Amino acid sequence: MAGDQKPPSAGGPGDPPSGAGQGWTALSYLIAGMLVWGFIGWLVDRWLETDGIATGIGIVLGMAGGIVLVVRKLGTPQ
Repeated sequence: MAGDQKPPSAGGPGDPPSGAGQGWTALSYLIAGMLVWGFIGWLVDRWLETDGIATGIGIVLGMAGGIVLVVRKLGTPQ
């Protein structure tokens, strides 16, 4: 019957995104991690006067952190 249908949920702030939203979320976590930790590494390079070693380490750590976030947020289907 028409009256028995449940309206679709709008999705709350804690709900994982569905479809293309998951891809964009994963991509943004990875890019943001690389940018933030790469910038922190660049600051450490300037402070310690190294030749980009801390920047490279920061980018790798940011990528690893982004992967951890993706697995935590999107890895387990509901």
